[in-house]
Amino acid sequence: MNENNNDLKPLEQVENTVGNEAKSEIAEQSKPYVYTPNTAYGSFKEPQKADKKKTGVGIGIVLLCCVLSVLIGAGVSFMFAMNVLNNTQSSSSDTDISSLPSSSNSSTVINIEGSVESLVEAVYEKAGDSVVGIRATTTIQGFLGSQDSSSDGSGVIYTADGYIITNYHVIEAVAKSGSAKSIIEVYLNSDRETPIKAEIVGYNISADLAVIKINKTGLSAVEIADSDALKVGQYAVAIGCPGGIEFMGSVSYGIVSGLNRSITIDSIGEMDLIQTDAAINPGNSGGALLNSTGQLIGINSSKLVDESFEGMGFAIPANKVLEVIGKIMENKDKPSPYIGIEIYTYSGAYLEQYNLPRGAAVKSVVKNGPADLAGIRAGDIITEFNSKKISEYTEFIDALNDCTPETKVTVKGYRNGKYYTTTVTIGSNNGY
Repeated sequence: MNENNNDLKPLEQVENTVGNEAKSEIAEQSKPYVYTPNTAYGSFKEPQKADKKKTGVGIGIVLLCCVLSVLIGAGVSFMFAMNVLNNTQSSSSDTDISSLPSSSNSSTVINIEGSVESLVEAVYEKAGDSVVGIRATTTIQGFLGSQDSSSDGSGVIYTADGYIITNYHVIEAVAKSGSAKSIIEVYLNSDRETPIKAEIVGYNISADLAVIKINKTGLSAVEIADSDALKVGQYAVAIGCPGGIEFMGSVSYGIVSGLNRSITIDSIGEMDLIQTDAAINPGNSGGALLNSTGQLIGINSSKLVDESFEGMGFAIPANKVLEVIGKIMENKDKPSPYIGIEIYTYSGAYLEQYNLPRGAAVKSVVKNGPADLAGIRAGDIITEFNSKKISEYTEFIDALNDCTPETKVTVKGYRNGKYYTTTVTIGSNNGY
């Protein structure tokens, strides 16, 4: 939920009519790899036309100029030939990379072993082992007996001792099943044939993030960048398992196409994401979106699937990931309450200006979430929650945080000029 009370939107967005679903290639170089953007751009100036003036020049002067031109030309030609010879001789030895231009404003340095031919290759060499494949398998009891159902995704190694970041929806089936037969397996880039069993540490449904753990040390943890410093047009490299584990380690690249894109994801809700034109397909979810230095800038979360759109992938910003993952690991044994709604930051007084009751105005409802199942809809105003009167949206947040997962609470809401009462079963936003 957004608790920032700035930039209030017009009340019309509340819709008090309830029910309305309101990446340049470079020659081979040895370590480190240096990418130097082209800075040889000059400014264009309109050529100045020379003033036409009549001048008297004698023929003797003209002949003298011709003789000097020949002599000067011969000297320049000799110097040019010597320079070519010197360059040819020096080219037989390896290029001294320390002589390349390097400054914080014009070069990007990636320290890797061996040599590469492109920026994307350098990024992969650095961060490829930090991305894993994930397979979640659940056992389903059907009419003809039990059957296994598997889905593949990606993950990013967070710590060298086995903590891995992924999307919640990648491990959602296992998290919900509660069956001992349901398992999560991790495949390392260094060994794609041997699955390693993983345990769920915790998750946050609202942020579509989860942490899992494997019993392994000495792993290649990803470096993480400051995603707040991102700019549109910067290079972006995606690594993951599009199409499944058999395609793990796949790389695509592009640019950062947009920032702070508000996207609504089914069963998750509304999120502010990084938009990129780097190809992201099913199985990339939970994988890495990296900058030109091989640092994590986001966790790939979803792809806009529509025949009318091309090259629109989305990732959760790295700073948001760090915030959520920190809380998951800190509160892994303390599940937090969740009902699957987003609240506007309208004050009670603001609502009263439109002859509406004070309370918490519902901005969106997660499909099949606890609130949705209880009949709460976008545009409703919650006036009571768990026997507590709600006059401000902050009071609703406090009341929800006081609840315990799996308990039932009574909710009073306002819709189309009428009040209604319903019962919500509090869900768990994180924990396993």
